[in-house]
Amino acid sequence: MAVLSRSLIVVAGLFGAAGVALAAAAAHVPDAGRLGPASSMLLFHASAVLAAALLTERGLLHRIPGLAATFGLVLGTALFAGDLTLRQFVGHGLFPMAAPTGGMLLIGSWLLLAIAGALAPRR
Repeated sequence: MAVLSRSLIVVAGLFGAAGVALAAAAAHVPDAGRLGPASSMLLFHASAVLAAALLTERGLLHRIPGLAATFGLVLGTALFAGDLTLRQFVGHGLFPMAAPTGGMLLIGSWLLLAIAGALAPRR
């Protein structure tokens, strides 16, 4: 699990850095309406990925749904923020409905995180 946690910490760090970079770009790029939400999603979920990974590793979340929720947060954030960022800079998204798919995955992952907390073994 330690290697997995380290990988998720790296992903969270990359999300955080990208979120700050997009926030800076949003302040300087004209008509950057998509970059603010992309930045917010990256920054909010960087912390969530860190917390979910570490809570799962510490046994405070049930392992299987905890890991599934963590990976759902990673994938959902990447889809949502990646699609908005590509639309802003390239003019097209990842694929049709990528941002809404990412958003729905994020909602589901948060709910799964709640379930993982409810199912966590008692100490």
